Amino acid sequence: MAIRPIVKMGTPSLFEVSVPWPEDKFDSTELHALLSDMKDSMIAASGAGLAAPQIGENFRVVIFEVGDNPRYPGREHIPFTVLVNPQLTPVTDELVDDWEGCLSVPGMRGLVPRFPRLRYQGFDQFGGPIDRTVGGFHARVVQHEVDHLDGILYPMRIRDMSKFGFTEVLFPDLADTDDD
Repeated sequence: MAIRPIVKMGTPSLFEVSVPWPEDKFDSTELHALLSDMKDSMIAASGAGLAAPQIGENFRVVIFEVGDNPRYPGREHIPFTVLVNPQLTPVTDELVDDWEGCLSVPGMRGLVPRFPRLRYQGFDQFGGPIDRTVGGFHARVVQHEVDHLDGILYPMRIRDMSKFGFTEVLFPDLADTDDD
């Protein structure tokens, strides 16, 4: 439907906790329009995922997908997923560091600890239940996007700020790409 501007870090609304999507509004014109705008915006920015707050909508709705994304070369394929009112449950206490970026924090990357495996539950756009246990980059992407729903941006999770900086400095090979 429309490519919407991505809200940038520093915007107060990105630090708010999002409200659940109303149960009586699944499979609604409003939800389908929001998801269409989110998908158009994510694709236009070559993102791996997008949370509704990143386009100024304070709802617990995220989408994600990784195919042949130039910003994430060699990463595993993740099918297009709509996840409404998600709940995450780690299946391990272990945390693994890996590099992340974000469309709301353009041009930067940071080394972020995340659970390497987790279970996520929620609903698709029609109100159908989703219940998956995933690992690797898939688990990282889900955690990153759901953090947005709790007003958390990835720099808030970085333990060593010497591992946070501009992509062009940290990874000169990726200097021509934006982050997410």
